Amino acid sequence: MVRRASSAALATSAALTSVLLQVLVGRIDAPASAAQGRGGGFTEPAPLDFNDHEGYIPLFDGRTLAGWDGNPKFWRVENGAIVGESTAQNPSGNSYIVYRNLEAKDFTLKFEIKVEGTGGSGLQYRSRTGLPWLANIPANVTANVGPVNLNWMMTGPQADFWPSRVYTGQFYSENTPMRILAWRGQVVEGFGDKSKRLMATIGDRQELGAVVKQNDWNQYTVIARGGMFLHILNGQLMSVMVDDDPGSSNNWSGQFGIEIEATTKVSVRNIWVKKLS
Repeated sequence: MVRRASSAALATSAALTSVLLQVLVGRIDAPASAAQGRGGGFTEPAPLDFNDHEGYIPLFDGRTLAGWDGNPKFWRVENGAIVGESTAQNPSGNSYIVYRNLEAKDFTLKFEIKVEGTGGSGLQYRSRTGLPWLANIPANVTANVGPVNLNWMMTGPQADFWPSRVYTGQFYSENTPMRILAWRGQVVEGFGDKSKRLMATIGDRQELGAVVKQNDWNQYTVIARGGMFLHILNGQLMSVMVDDDPGSSNNWSGQFGIEIEATTKVSVRNIWVKKLS
């Protein structure tokens, strides 16, 4: 049954609508509790604080590899950090250490990372293990570690960190045909492996390299919400990727992990995540 509003209720609703419209177009003053016109009533966000961990949980206790799973030939704890090291005598190729105690899709991740040498690293997120590895494994790596162990190989999004090259800060899709989707300094919109388009630039790719510290600690933040990903290094936005394909591997729920690639030493510490889903 349809109920008809009384004339008094309609009049009250019309009056409230009229007042609201006049406030929105600035014809009458807003209530004292609202913004007093431009320049009043606005607030700034809380200042940038990388060490704010309210609502976060740690993924590393600073002492042991509890919860972490990787090849002990390359991964250890040293001076309060997870360390991965690949040398000419002990080559790792692409090697990962996986955090097994948590899966997440939407989150904010904070960590500190340092690379010594000219090799690369990165932080995997929304990633999975056990999938077929697409790239060739160098013969010297196979001779050192034997056949590839897929339980230690990760597929999924990566916050890249390779200080000696232009890759740091970019959005990389590890072990998929998509590979680099948003280079450093780019805002890219795509649909899985079917399309990607530059939508805006953040800054010059080379100039943004000045933010990166080689042989020193860097503060890295990753924000993942739905199909949108932000990579922030030392307070500077480095890349934004939007993947609108719900079936894309970028939009899985998955695990976190650390990569080592080429001859280098990577250290990661203070790993905190605020999981939303």
